[in-house]
Formats: sequence, structure tokens, C-alpha cells
Amino acid sequence: MDMTQKLEPVFSGCRYQIHTGLQHSIIRATQPNCLPLENATLPLKLKQAGYSTHMVGKWHLGFYKRDCLPTQRGFDTFFGSLLGSGDYYSHYKCEGPGICGYDLYEGEEAAWEQDRGLYSTVMFTRKAISILANHNPRKQPLFLYLAYQAVHSPLQVPARYLERYKGIPNANRRKYAAMVSCLDEAIRNLTVALKRYGYYDNTLIVYSSDNGGQPLAGGSNWPLRGSKATYWEGGIRAVGFVHSPLLVNKGTKCRSLVHITDWFPTLVTLGEGSLDEDLSLDGYDVWEAISEGRPSPRQDILHNIDPIYIRAKNGSWKAGYGIWNTAIRAALRVGHWKLLTGVPGYSDWVPPQTFSNQQLTTRWHNERIRWDRGKSLWLFNITADPYERVDLSQRYPHIVKKLLMRLAQYNKTAVPVRYPAKDLRSNPQYNGGVWGPWYKDEKDKQVDDRYNLLTNHLGKRWQKKPKNRKLKRRVEE
Repeated sequence: MDMTQKLEPVFSGCRYQIHTGLQHSIIRATQPNCLPLENATLPLKLKQAGYSTHMVGKWHLGFYKRDCLPTQRGFDTFFGSLLGSGDYYSHYKCEGPGICGYDLYEGEEAAWEQDRGLYSTVMFTRKAISILANHNPRKQPLFLYLAYQAVHSPLQVPARYLERYKGIPNANRRKYAAMVSCLDEAIRNLTVALKRYGYYDNTLIVYSSDNGGQPLAGGSNWPLRGSKATYWEGGIRAVGFVHSPLLVNKGTKCRSLVHITDWFPTLVTLGEGSLDEDLSLDGYDVWEAISEGRPSPRQDILHNIDPIYIRAKNGSWKAGYGIWNTAIRAALRVGHWKLLTGVPGYSDWVPPQTFSNQQLTTRWHNERIRWDRGKSLWLFNITADPYERVDLSQRYPHIVKKLLMRLAQYNKTAVPVRYPAKDLRSNPQYNGGVWGPWYKDEKDKQVDDRYNLLTNHLGKRWQKKPKNRKLKRRVEE
């Protein structure tokens, strides 16, 4: 299954990032930004269909005002963190010097009383099992979204899991493996609870990640190219599986095109909810492709178009045959073909870091690429070459033109980027030491509008004069 870099499309009426304004980077804790309020969400649609809806874990879809919080977006209950990462035990997160705060919530309030300093994977699992134990599935169907913090930096794990991996010399990889084992145990405990409390026989379990691994923090995408926050397959192709007694064909692999935006219409339809015509979906109902092995209705995937990411120095309209400016960061999949333009991100193949540092250094050195520096356009046959080693853009210019035209068509439907500047009022020191909403009244809305206008203005200026722009590329954790 092919997943994009964010879980935002799962909730946002299954829209591509270019249709929500969230096509650049992530939502920062200090930004007055969140998933657009006009977007219907998966829990809301299931709630309308009669489901009890619960969320446990990491939100990371913005919280600058109360309307952005999970319990305002369709969840009956919420227990977890609002930010994208933090300490697994203390649940504190710093966004810079003097900008630190507590980040554990029960509903819309800080969960000081519920906090026992537990490792978050264990804590979230216990909460999820508690929800199952206190709900009657025979009276009302239940939707539980469990977004674990693991596995994500900082690399923290209880010592008992580290004991199993003493043989891995690379410290980050050793911790990462231990964190995955803890997560595996959590999934097992949750599955046992589903059976114990009478859910299992009529339950669909969807396990998914939102992006590829970060080799600098113990992750591995080998033999795929690139890492998290890149448009190479190592950054966008993620692990996922569906488990359920309801599956027609069990123990099979789905090799059809499936994108994270497809979960919204698939799950709403399975839950007998309604998909309004005005939702303008980018996703498809892929249940038959997953359950029965039928062809997927999806023919292409827009991985993303990011108009304000750092421009490729050698990119131009000429390189894009006058159809597309190849300086712009973008990636598109159509059938077997994948097109990339701009600066896709860190592009090496990083071998597994289970070896000693000396072995890794030698192997890594041999995998460093030098032959495509200065390029701004690539074409790969992903079915034949999922490792993206053979660029076919010069051999098949007619395919390149066809995909560039499709990219340009998608771009015509894009909304302006929502990436406002830092708001100093977001500092937890002004909110009792807690990360949480800080917008209060209509005056703040006017400030919000000014931020968005500024961002849009800058985006247009960068598009016109990419050579004069000086931006430091952001590297995600």
C-alpha cells in the first residue's frame, strides 16, 4: 500500500494536501493553523452514522483554537497529545529555547491527574482497552483511532525491551528495534481485548504508518531510496495491513494502487455512512481491492505539490517542456510510472544499520549517488524498479510530457498554502505551562487572515522570483 507523508488526508474528507492548504511541511506547534474547519472528517461521518467515536494518541492536526481540537472534529472522547512528538514519559515538548510545555490531554483539558509518568505506548494501550471494556458493542458500533507516538524520536523505551537487542551495535537501531517490540506487544494486547470484550468477529483493524523511516533516528527504508520527508519511495511508501474476519481473501498482498486518502470513503461506506456529493473526494472506496483482490479503482496518486519548498537550482520551464516548472517540488504516480520534479529530498540508499559502524560506513559509501546532481526531473517505472535506480526520463520523453500535463492539471485545483508565521502567544508559559489553544476572539481571526495573506503573498513572490529566494531547507525528524 502506498501512503503519503501525513495522516491529515484520513480525516480531511480524503483530500490531497493541495486541496486543504497543508501541502508544505507539517503544522508547527507555534503556528495559528489546523486542519481546515470546513473539511468533513472521518470520525464526524461515522458519528453521524451512529458510531461512538474515540481517539487515543497523537493528534498533530493543529490546536491554535478550540474548534481545532479532536472533540470538536467528530470524536466523542480524546486522550493523548496535541503535538507531533514529545517525551514518552514526562509528556513535555520544547519547540525552542523557553518555549516548552506539557502535552497530555483528556478531552479539552490537560490530563495532569491521569498522568502517572507511564511510557506512552503502554499508557495509550491501557486507555484504548479501557474504552473497549466500558462500551457495549451490541448496542452501538465503535470507531477507535489509536495513534501511537511510537515509533518516533526521541528514541526512548523501557529497559526490558532493550535486553532483547544487545547484539545490535548501532545504538539508535537498537532502541528503535526495542520500541517496535513494545509496539508489537501493544497491538497484541489490544487484539486480545477485542476478543475478550466481544468486538473481534465484527471488527476491521487497519494498521498504517504515515511516512517512511528516518535512518538518522534508527529507521530503515532499505532497499528503497530516500527517507522520511522526501518524495522518494523510502519517504512515501509505508507499511500497512488490514486484519479482520470480514475479509474475503485472507493472508494476501494487495499490489494495487492504494493511497491514504482512500481510507475515508472506504471506512465510511463500510460503516454505512453517507458520502455527500459536495465532499469532492480525492479518495476511492478500495474495499473490494483489499478484501477480494479486485482491481483498484485508483489509477494515479498525487504524492504532493509544494510550491514554497526550496527550488531546484537547475529547474526551469524549458526542462519541463513548457508544461511545468521543474524547479517546483512535486511527485506524481500514474499506473506504473512515477514522475518527480524539483528537490525530492535526501536521495541516497541507506543500508540497514544493524551492522557495525565500520561495515555500515563502507556499505553506505558505496550507495551514495553522484550521477544525478543538478537534475530537476526524474521518471521511473516503479513496478519494475521500486528502488528508483534507473531514471527513464530521457528514454521516454512522451511519458514525461503526459505526466507533466497531469501534474499541471492537478495544480490548477490547488488552494493557497496555509503556513503562517510563528505566533508568540502560543508559548505555553502564557497558558499555565500547557500546550493548548490560544486564539480567543474575533480580533484574533483578523490576525489569522493577515498571516494567511502574508503567506500567500510570499508564495506568489517565490514562484515569480525563485532565484532571489533564500530559504533554509527544513529537515523533519
